[in-house]
Formats: sequence, structure tokens, C-alpha cells
Amino acid sequence: MPTEETRTHESTTVRAQTRPDTPKTRGAGPRAWTTRLLVAGIVLAALNLRPAITSLGALLEEVRDGFGMSGSVAGLLTSVPPLCFAVFGVTAPRLARRFGTGAVVCAGMAAIATGLLVRPFTGGTAGFLTATALALMGIAVSNVLMPVVVKRHFPDRVGAMTGLYSMALALGTAAAAAVTVPLTDAVGGDWRSGLALWAALAVAAVLPWLPFVRERDAAPAERAPGERARGEAPGRAEASAAPAAAPALRITRSRTAWALAVFFGLQATVAYITMGWMPQIFRDAGVPADTAGLLLAVIMVMGVPLAFVIPRLAARLPHQGPIVLVVGASGLAGYAGLYFAPAAGAWAWVLLLGIANCAFPLALTLVGMRAGTGAGVAQLSAFAQSAGYLISIPGPLLVGVLYQHSGGWGLPIALMAGLMVPQTIVGVLAGRARTVEEEAAH
Repeated sequence: MPTEETRTHESTTVRAQTRPDTPKTRGAGPRAWTTRLLVAGIVLAALNLRPAITSLGALLEEVRDGFGMSGSVAGLLTSVPPLCFAVFGVTAPRLARRFGTGAVVCAGMAAIATGLLVRPFTGGTAGFLTATALALMGIAVSNVLMPVVVKRHFPDRVGAMTGLYSMALALGTAAAAAVTVPLTDAVGGDWRSGLALWAALAVAAVLPWLPFVRERDAAPAERAPGERARGEAPGRAEASAAPAAAPALRITRSRTAWALAVFFGLQATVAYITMGWMPQIFRDAGVPADTAGLLLAVIMVMGVPLAFVIPRLAARLPHQGPIVLVVGASGLAGYAGLYFAPAAGAWAWVLLLGIANCAFPLALTLVGMRAGTGAGVAQLSAFAQSAGYLISIPGPLLVGVLYQHSGGWGLPIALMAGLMVPQTIVGVLAGRARTVEEEAAH
């Protein structure tokens, strides 16, 4: 039966991944310093996956004035992140097979550093968008490969490591939102210098990945279907390789994969609207620029403790639907408050929206839980993120158009609140206890 063969292959793959002498764990597992370096690399990479976006959100008004952008063009600028994530994220598994996961992540960090350093000084909107796209390309491939790195090197600690990674991502997001304006003031009020400073953090993230650049042995998460890792014994695992590889190639036949992709896309839509426009919403309500950036930082910093708790809690539950419901209800309450009293209750609304923003670490956790093998995680991560980011592209642009033509934030906020309903529905579906390999096999 196909399901029995799939379970046999998954069991064999898990044993191969957790054996001390598995290829790829031989340079990382036995040596404590290598493991610590890898953890440091994961944390530093995660810290760099959002400052390119939230630092821009904090200074969006200054950037618009500097380049003479309209609200619609600014909306296009806030739509660039999901567009780049969708276009470049899908290439990550192929690049990892060709050059190695460590090399691709290292190159991604270098691309982030270069893009952040160059973009404020390009002299025009087109150059600014191009340099931003370069940085986002590095973020896109790293976004997809981080769950693969966690599943591959820490197969027995997926929840804990995903929590650590998500917590670092939230911390980097919040820090960029909170301190970009003060940093800009500290360097003389020049928004160009204030944006360029974040390149230093990306340069620091390149360093711990350098020792992993030459690692090109194919691991289970990166092997082509039917390819056996060096040193892996032939036999039953090899015999079942072909049947097990087929579901990964037919991941679009999995309802769970589609539910997770839509969930990822809707939460990304709300997240990038929040990161790109939330400070402007508060500024238009009469909140000072530095306080508006701090309010965005609170939304993001809520993810620091929650991003550590939610993945661990999700890993212990047979069904993650209850967490999805709490996240959705918090978002609806936060947007309702933002609609009726944006300035008066600002601190309460950002706390609620901070809980809603934790749909992202939950989505990452579901990627690791809804696939039974490293190869499945790579396929599901690439599919869910690429399809999800495609779904999220119109959102920030639509907000800019609605804001410009309606003359206020009522319609954009109503749009953000409305998105929470389908997000909750598909999130509950994605939280069911099943794997994409099982569904694809049938």
C-alpha cells in the first residue's frame, strides 16, 4: 500500500537524519562549537529578515517626500516585499541543492547588506526599488531555507528552534521600527544614513555562515528524488525512494498545503500592510513620528515572547485551530479599536495587533509539522511561502490606493479587519493533524 511505503520511507529518513554519522550532521552534530555557531547563524539571519521593511515603514513619509512619491507609488513600494518573496523564494530549494544551504543563506545575508547600504543613495525611485529588491531577494531565500535548516539540524527540537528563530525575527522587526527614527536623529536627521545603518547588522550575519559555505553534501531536505546520501546504506530506503518522492512532486494535490499557503498569504498581507503603513496611520491621527515608530515596535516586539511560546504550544497540540482562533479574534478587536479611536486607545490596539501578528511564527511551525520529512518541509516551505506571498502582493498596494482616493484610513482598516476572517478559516484547516505526504500520496 502507498501509505505503508510512505511511512516506511519516513521512518527510515528520520533515522538517517538523527543518526550521529548522518552526512551533514557529521560536521555540525558532534562538535559543540559548530552547533553553537549554527545557532548563532540562525539567530543573526532571523534578526535581518525584517529591518529592511520596518525601518522603511518608520521613515516612509521622509522617503516619499525625498523622492516625490504619491500614495499609490508608496503603496507599490510596500508591495515589493511580498512580490520579491514570491518570485525569489521559490528558487531557494533549487539553489540549495546546487550550492548548499549554508552558501545560499550566506549569500542571502550579503545581498541584504548590499541592498540596505546602497538603496538610500541611489538618487531616484527606480534605483531605490532595485536596491530594495536586492535586499529582499536575500531575505526571500533565507525565509524559505530557515525551516529547512531547523528541520535538518535539529529534527528533535523543531518547536524550540522555530521559537528561537521566530523570536529573533520579531526582535529584529521591532528594533528596526523602534530605533530607526532615533538613530536617524542621532546621525543628523538624514533619513538616508538612518536607513543605511541597518546594513551593519546584515554584515554581522554573514560571518557565522562562512564555515558552512563549502558544505554541499545533499541532505534529506535537499536531495533530488531517489538520490541516496553518501554513506547511506542501500536497500529498503532506496527501494522506497521513488514512491516517497512522488508525493513531494505533487504537493499541489494536498489540501493542507493549499490551506497553509492561503493562511501564509493572508497573514503576510496584513503583516506587510502593518509594517508599511501602521506608523503613517498613527501619524495621521496626530501621534508624533517617534511614538508612531514605537507603537509599530510594540506590535512587533509582542512576537518576541509569543514567538517562543506559540511554536512550543502548537507542537504539543494535536490540532492548532484554537491558537488560530485566538490570533484571529485579537486581530478583529485590534482593528475595531483602531477604526474608532486610533490615537486614544493606541497602546491597547497595538497589544491586540501584536498577538494577531503572531500568525507568522505559527505558520512557520505548521510548515514543520505538516510535513513528515526534510524533503517535504523544503517543498512545503517553498510552496506555502511563494504562493502565499503571491497572494499578499495586492494588499499593501490596495491600501495605498484606498488611502489616497478615500482621503482617510477607514476603508484600509476595514480591509485589514476583513482579511482576518478568511485567515482564521484556512488557519483552522491547516492546523489539522495530517501531513502533505499522506495527502499527496492519495
